[in-house]
Amino acid sequence: METIIQKITQDSLALAKSILLQGGAVAFPTETVYGLGADARSDEAVENIYRIKGRPQDNPLIVHVHCGYDLNSLVYDDKPYAAVLREKFLPGPLTLVYRSRGIVSKKVSCGLDTLAIRVPSHPGAQEFLRYVDLPVAAPSANISKHVSPVSAEHVYSDLNGRISLILDGGACSGGIESTVCDVTGDYPVILRQGLVSREMIESAVGKCGVYVPKAGEQVRSPGMKYKHYAPKCETRLFDDPKAALKEFDSLQAQGRRVYVLCESKYAKMFAAEYVLDLGASPEEMAARLYSLLRQGEKVADVIVAIRPKESDGVMAGVLNRLSKACAGE
Repeated sequence: METIIQKITQDSLALAKSILLQGGAVAFPTETVYGLGADARSDEAVENIYRIKGRPQDNPLIVHVHCGYDLNSLVYDDKPYAAVLREKFLPGPLTLVYRSRGIVSKKVSCGLDTLAIRVPSHPGAQEFLRYVDLPVAAPSANISKHVSPVSAEHVYSDLNGRISLILDGGACSGGIESTVCDVTGDYPVILRQGLVSREMIESAVGKCGVYVPKAGEQVRSPGMKYKHYAPKCETRLFDDPKAALKEFDSLQAQGRRVYVLCESKYAKMFAAEYVLDLGASPEEMAARLYSLLRQGEKVADVIVAIRPKESDGVMAGVLNRLSKACAGE
């Protein structure tokens, strides 16, 4: 199969819709990462996503729709606070998990009676979703467990020969995936941290919980697997910058190609040519994380990462992704 990258035009959108209606998959941009989209109504199309990615069959998908799509055709929306969250944060990097009406394929939610829905703010994503005008199931457009893609080129490097079309909408601005929030209970509960923080949700609706998965439990949201977002090279994560420097020096002495991934305030501890600088603000670190992990895997045998100290707000999502990228199986 030949994989082509095309800018978003009426011709490429027509091609994308044709592919989806035939049960195929198309990569498209969002403000967070690139998604691998297929018709959420079709069992065969959804199964195809899992095959293309090599994704575990118990890892649910998110359905993407445009701003004007009738949510009530897909889910039961009976929580007043959910309407407040939509008004405050959508379109944007927030996924809401509702009780499903069972309209889409059961394989999207891995047999659960809930459905995760997202309304991305990226103009190209909205143009694509309006044009196809159907619920699009879409995980990140990469091989399962690898670093999520934030450019069309990243998608191509993972999925060349596996899909026929990548819609190129430029580099993603957000950098990490959406926050996933369960809105089926008395108050919202975050299943996956992201760019919309717990603090932001609490400021909008009051109480907000954070779900802690139990061992052996079926996951309720993407991104809850232990190892995820990982580069192809070895990774080692440190809380103490001095310990990271000692490890860096030791690995270099062994002749290893080692790079350090850290926030800007630690960068001067290392030779500049070996630094993958995350930046200084939470927003910078979120935007740069995946690009730097992909950059690092091309040049390094080992990435030594220093865990940022800040953990509130957007940084909760950044730390979640960094920890999973550096985790064992």
